[in-house]
Amino acid sequence: MRVIIRQAGPEDMDAICNMINGLSVYRESPPEAMPDVDEIRTFLFSADTAAEAYLCEIEGDIAGYAVISLGYSTWPGRYSLNVEDLYSTPDYRGRGAGKAMLQYIAQLAVSRRCNRIEWNVLEWDKSAKDFYRSIDALPLSEWVRYRLDGPALERFASQEAL
Repeated sequence: MRVIIRQAGPEDMDAICNMINGLSVYRESPPEAMPDVDEIRTFLFSADTAAEAYLCEIEGDIAGYAVISLGYSTWPGRYSLNVEDLYSTPDYRGRGAGKAMLQYIAQLAVSRRCNRIEWNVLEWDKSAKDFYRSIDALPLSEWVRYRLDGPALERFASQEAL
């Protein structure tokens, strides 16, 4: 089986958007949660972007995608790679596409002297959690992730500082 992982370009937008939609359905997100295509294009492919998109092709078919960005941790004094999306199309789940993409991301992390890769998993996604455990990834139990978004973010940002 011929597997190719390659960096995505603007010409891959249709495939990426289809897979983002597929991921939205898989996550049971509401249809209005789908981001604007032009915003995706800008954030993934502009000159000053902090995100990178990668595609997995198996035997010439697009089997999945991943979006990553750099983070920084002061404790080890190194960058980390944050995986925002890791998605395999239904036809390629359980056939190695996700593992190939994550292994490629691990190779990027090592080559860039990152000390870790981090990502989020939905609590109910047992198959993803089983897969991550199979590659020796561990869930973090000492950290609680917080989010400030939407109207709450706008309100907080507009408040006067002390």
